[in-house]
Amino acid sequence: MSLPTYHLITYGCQMNKNDSERLGGLFKAMGFVSARVPEQADLVLINTCSVRQSAEDRVYSVVGNLAQIKKERPGMILGVTGCMPGRDRDGAIRKRIPEVDLYFPTAEMGQLPRWIAELRPELVNSPDLIEDYLKIRPDRHATRQAYVSIQTGCNKFCTYCVVPFARGLEKNRPLSDILEEIRDLAVHGCVEVTLLGQTVNSFRAPDAQTFSKGNPYQDHFAGLLWEINQIPQIKRLHFTAPHPLHMSDEVIEAMTLPVHLHYIHLPVQCGDDDVLRRMNRRYTIADYLDVVGRLKAKIPEIAIGTDIIVGFCGESEAAFERTVELYERVRFDISYTARYSVRSGTAAWRAFKDDVTFEEKKRRWEALQAVQERIALENNQRFVGKTVSVLVDRHEPPKITEEMLAMPGDIRKIIESQPGYGYGNSREMKLVRFRGGTEMVGQIVDVAVTRADTWLLEGNYVA
Repeated sequence: MSLPTYHLITYGCQMNKNDSERLGGLFKAMGFVSARVPEQADLVLINTCSVRQSAEDRVYSVVGNLAQIKKERPGMILGVTGCMPGRDRDGAIRKRIPEVDLYFPTAEMGQLPRWIAELRPELVNSPDLIEDYLKIRPDRHATRQAYVSIQTGCNKFCTYCVVPFARGLEKNRPLSDILEEIRDLAVHGCVEVTLLGQTVNSFRAPDAQTFSKGNPYQDHFAGLLWEINQIPQIKRLHFTAPHPLHMSDEVIEAMTLPVHLHYIHLPVQCGDDDVLRRMNRRYTIADYLDVVGRLKAKIPEIAIGTDIIVGFCGESEAAFERTVELYERVRFDISYTARYSVRSGTAAWRAFKDDVTFEEKKRRWEALQAVQERIALENNQRFVGKTVSVLVDRHEPPKITEEMLAMPGDIRKIIESQPGYGYGNSREMKLVRFRGGTEMVGQIVDVAVTRADTWLLEGNYVA
């Protein structure tokens, strides 16, 4: 008898990707194996994102396509999880996808064995339930790098955001569980860990007694960073996404510990205080700049990324220009810029008018993108002539063109013998490319940078 199969489709942020790794671990524990395509699966599950309407529209389209496959394979189970079910308080989303058999928020994934057993009992080897989904062991494909969730949910209630509705209020994992997971990763070859949370630096350990007696920090998140620094095999540590309100001096001090990357992704969302107040971000631009100043004072080489929303309710042209001015002042290395999208159920949907036109949102996005690309290129020039540390995560063989194939045999053999390129991120989260072979994938190597583009540093491997 063949093993039952599943196919998992994931949209959205790193948290969603980590949730899908847990789903994969749950399926593995149930005796399922992964199917390469939906047509080969007994169960197809979509892990959804709700951050913008376009993300949800994509899911509706995918469900429609899968429904056609389901007609040809009546036994196939079709499921939807993630943020869309999480925020669907009135069932309006559910009504739009009647073809779906399983529909549940992320926190309920531990119920899957029972639900599958009710639909197709022959697929499940055990209907045992798992109450806390964060205790499900993720099934990771990469061995050298790993995402580790330390909390889920959010208490901030930014007016534009669905996360508190989709994922619930903030829930922090026990410190003992986090450290056990990271130590296990280290034993199995992991060298880089990225900690995940909606406001990751607000972490408060429910088992504070687990902190080592020698831990010098009172701030629980800073203490967690210190604890991870004591695991010898972990060479690189990062976290996303912190909230400016919780960037204490202790957290910044802990970021100077040896394994921490020289990068922080610190969302600002807008450069105007009035817009920030309507967003319920709970800080002013002066507060944000204070955090940036303290970061740069302690870690002068730090690269800073951010999130920005353009076209939020009531954002005037002057308010947008203040965002541009902030960008120029901080000189962010990268921004994930979004055009504001109304999300039903949020405070902004109830209280404010979406009064910036689509065309104007697009114009502002393009204007900020141009500023971003110029500053990114300028910032990257400081790496030319310097050596950066790179964790190599992929390799590309040399490209053989038709013109090369037409060359004389000896020349063609020389070209084909070239090692190709290794790619990876520096400690500043800059993508780096260098000449190297497949054997370098998974290694941390030094690269002397010879050229800098907007989104790529190129250089030579330093033996």
